[in-house]
Amino acid sequence: MALLVKNVFSSVRPWLPVAQTWDLNARRWVRALRRSPLKVVFPSGEVVERKRSPRKQPREAASEAHAQGQRPNQPLQMSPSHSPSTWEEAGLRYDKAFPGDRRLSSVMTIVKSRPFRDKQGKILLEGRRLIADALKAGAVPKVFFFSRLEYIKELPVDKLKGVSLIKVKFEDIKDWSDLVAPQGIIGIFAKPDHVKMTYPETQLQHFLPLFLICDNLRDPGNLGTILRSAAGAGCSKVLLTKGCVDAWEPKVLRAGMGAHFQVPIINNLEWETVPNYLPPDTRVHVADNCGLYAQAQMSSKASDHGWVCDRRFLKFHKFQEEDIETGDSKDWLPEIEVQSYDLDWTEAPAAVVIGGETHGVSLESLQLAESTGGKRLLIPVAPGVDSLNSAMAASILLFEGKRQLRLRVEHLNRDRSYH
Repeated sequence: MALLVKNVFSSVRPWLPVAQTWDLNARRWVRALRRSPLKVVFPSGEVVERKRSPRKQPREAASEAHAQGQRPNQPLQMSPSHSPSTWEEAGLRYDKAFPGDRRLSSVMTIVKSRPFRDKQGKILLEGRRLIADALKAGAVPKVFFFSRLEYIKELPVDKLKGVSLIKVKFEDIKDWSDLVAPQGIIGIFAKPDHVKMTYPETQLQHFLPLFLICDNLRDPGNLGTILRSAAGAGCSKVLLTKGCVDAWEPKVLRAGMGAHFQVPIINNLEWETVPNYLPPDTRVHVADNCGLYAQAQMSSKASDHGWVCDRRFLKFHKFQEEDIETGDSKDWLPEIEVQSYDLDWTEAPAAVVIGGETHGVSLESLQLAESTGGKRLLIPVAPGVDSLNSAMAASILLFEGKRQLRLRVEHLNRDRSYH
């Protein structure tokens, strides 16, 4: 037994000195690197003491001295003071959503509903261009969901302070996106206030005394197209009455192509408050060629040319009252003059009311037009054509109004030049 133990120790013993010797040599080697001479004795007997900072290694000190010797006369380069312009300078951080993270699904479930938007005051924007337009106009972001970091780095850094940044998988964005080709970024913003918005300077310079009132427009695509036409024509303001689709509905935003951040939009108005958002001398005109009063005013010759649509005017039957004694029905529609859309109707600040395809214009819009001296504007259509799409009718009238205003300005400039 003793022999066996002896053999075991004899087999292990050669390894121990090797490990201890290597460890000892390594420590001595490290110590040698850290050493520096305290005194230098020259052959002449001169002794020079050398001191170095304990925080600097010999190589660092030598390189620093070499650099100072090479550039003794160069002035110190000071970087100009500036606000952080890069992601790293701003110190921005983002969270990464792991499997089971429900933050995206929770937000997307509720932000697409109008009650939530009205109650919480938040809207959903999707796509890099739309988000960039919103940030440029002064919209306040709250949360960004993105699939690639470069999508966030493309945005202004100063607009991202205090914003929750969450990186998610592209497949998750694709599942919740309404776009055919999702762009990998979704933003939750506070609902913009038209008073606090910063509209493009070029847009402000081309604003006209022309206003648009949307009456009972229900189709999101039509409203988005109308807003785009309003921005292109240079409308000063767009008013949406109660009964219209929400201007900040995702489909409206998608069809508007950024028009929401180029023209002031006031949403969900009562008819009694509409005049408060218009200049005092504004004339309100109604775009409607399917009214009972319009049929009575237009001649049969004009009707043959298609100036009056061939509906049976069923939508205005509710504007009739029946005499209890005689049983005769009596119309109580406001009396508004009817004229073609291409005749002059922009002699004063003008507002145009566009009604929805299903219900048309409301009685309140006709009453407002009557009280302001407005007219009913008719767009000629071919016989047999029911009516124009609301978006198309709005575009025609808005750009016709722009044409009339431009001619008016040219005439004024010409008269001034003569005098």
